[in-house]
Amino acid sequence: MTASAHPPHTLSVAPMMDWTDRHCRAFHRTLTRRTLLYTEMVTTGAILHGDRERHLGFGTAEHPVALQLGGSDPVALAECARIAQDWGYDEVNLNCGCPSDRVQSGSFGACLMGTPDVVARAVEAMRGATSLPITVKHRIGIDDLDSYEHLTRFVGIVAGAGCETFIVHARKAWLSGLSPKENREIPPLRYEVVRQLGADFPHLTIVLNGGVLTPEAAREHLAWADGVMIGRAAYQDPYILATADRDVFGEDVTPPTRREAIEAFLPYVAEQLEQGQPLNRLMKHTLGLFAGQPGARHWKRTLSEQGHRSGAGLEVVRGALAGVPESVLDARPRIGEAQPA
Repeated sequence: MTASAHPPHTLSVAPMMDWTDRHCRAFHRTLTRRTLLYTEMVTTGAILHGDRERHLGFGTAEHPVALQLGGSDPVALAECARIAQDWGYDEVNLNCGCPSDRVQSGSFGACLMGTPDVVARAVEAMRGATSLPITVKHRIGIDDLDSYEHLTRFVGIVAGAGCETFIVHARKAWLSGLSPKENREIPPLRYEVVRQLGADFPHLTIVLNGGVLTPEAAREHLAWADGVMIGRAAYQDPYILATADRDVFGEDVTPPTRREAIEAFLPYVAEQLEQGQPLNRLMKHTLGLFAGQPGARHWKRTLSEQGHRSGAGLEVVRGALAGVPESVLDARPRIGEAQPA
């Protein structure tokens, strides 16, 4: 199977606040070259009035990488989409799925599912400002607007504005009464709704999000979905991404060992340390690398206890590695072998 047989959304890692920053994405790239990566959600105000290098900066090794925007004003979103193209992003995604109080007070995120015309105007404006793909990430419903009829109306109106890719979290969101964490866990997963959406909109790209824990599970969903997005599992146990290029994208590649992934990450870490980044901020995204493996506790404890100290450098990482058995460091997943959760 050739690489070109798989479009970018075949497998992706979800945008996650406080998690999928540029350091996280640089680390994930040591495990998978093909998986589409997303930024954290960045508000239009932060881009238009804030430190753009801090909010938008990324390394060329992170491609393919998409910028997720939070906002609802078409003019501001269009300007941010234009800026995203100038900065070299591969896609711009509009957040219509986050249920936090912060985004509700700004009238964006999941509450936008109640105003599909607003989303359509935003998509149309963004498409007019950039040649990048404009995609939308949303829930299957919010509050009492949770009928399949409402969902298809939302998708139909937004698609009419030119959006061709919809990333669908297969849970509804309660905008009051549940915290963002509870909204990721309490509303039941309804994959059948997303599957029906794909059947009813065959000309669109429908990407499944929610509760997918491994590339093996992703492959099962890809029997009917156009793409699969993995969220927290890819952060808490990042080594599940090591088999993605081979087992999901069908490339003739050998998955890296955990040791190889860390060694590939260290030049980036050294560069960032020289620029003043603290070690703990860089390495926090690797804490789950040995999840379920002997030595995992030593790895996490060493990095957590020593990584925050002033002047902490690569010697801390070497010390953390030294406490992990070589059999774990150098183990390579076999074809079809599921990684422990």
